[in-house]
Amino acid sequence: MSEQRSVEKGGSAAGRLNVFKTYKLYVGGKFPRSESGRVYEVTDSKGKWLANVPLSSRKDARDAVVAARKAFGGWSGATAYNRGQVLYRVAEMLEGRREQFVREVADAEGLSKSKAAAVVDAAVDRWVWYAGWTDKIAQVVGGANPVAGPYFNLSTPEPTGVVTVVAPQDSTFLGLVSVIAPVIATGNTAVVIASEKAPLPALSLGEVLATSDLPGGVVNILSGKAAEMGPHLAAHQDVNAIDLTGADTDLARELEIAAADNLKRVLRPRAVDFTESPGTDRMTAFLETKTVWHPTGSLGASGSAY
Repeated sequence: MSEQRSVEKGGSAAGRLNVFKTYKLYVGGKFPRSESGRVYEVTDSKGKWLANVPLSSRKDARDAVVAARKAFGGWSGATAYNRGQVLYRVAEMLEGRREQFVREVADAEGLSKSKAAAVVDAAVDRWVWYAGWTDKIAQVVGGANPVAGPYFNLSTPEPTGVVTVVAPQDSTFLGLVSVIAPVIATGNTAVVIASEKAPLPALSLGEVLATSDLPGGVVNILSGKAAEMGPHLAAHQDVNAIDLTGADTDLARELEIAAADNLKRVLRPRAVDFTESPGTDRMTAFLETKTVWHPTGSLGASGSAY
């Protein structure tokens, strides 16, 4: 009877079991476990157990590429304005789950709650910033070119395709957002290898993306070892580019060599302070330039043209 009264007053019944969160991959808009059935333990900065997460396999990586390729046509074909709306919706969802991300970032990076909150706020702001660039980047890197002849010569940016992203190992949320958002803002789709030691913020981001307006397959998030999945993705003939930000020196060199086989675009790792203004470099890194020539024509004997 006393236990019932405790529950009625909002307390928890004595001996109630904790409901632990089950983290899964995010592939094709769904939440599969690794096909291998493997998991590994994730701990906080003090070694305390947090969760078991999937240890992705080569097959999981291939499935993610298939999903990303399937989503590419619709996402790249959407208007830039619509992509901006979708990204802004993601930022709204992130804001709504702010407390969860503050807790996960604090555990992942060993930060106080106030410092973790500042990181999460910066990440949400960064996502909004990239959302605002979707319909503006074409004006920055495209335009009409002066040519010596009666032609219009127009250059326009187009997305590269499927991009593999090796996410930062230490900046588990702000850095993660800073490498994913520019890839999809410009119309690409992404296969993301989350931080191996601290993947929980990335896997939770997958839950946010699934409940936003982002089509399934535009972003696919894998947890596990970059050294295991990376070589297969770098050599994959249907991956068009790779961002090596989170790879160490030896792994980056291995992946860069493998990526050369089908002339992938490669963004090499370099020291980055993710708290600074990001600029447009990460967006232009995965854009191709299409140039169109068109005769101006003639309006009559005078030779005037349009």
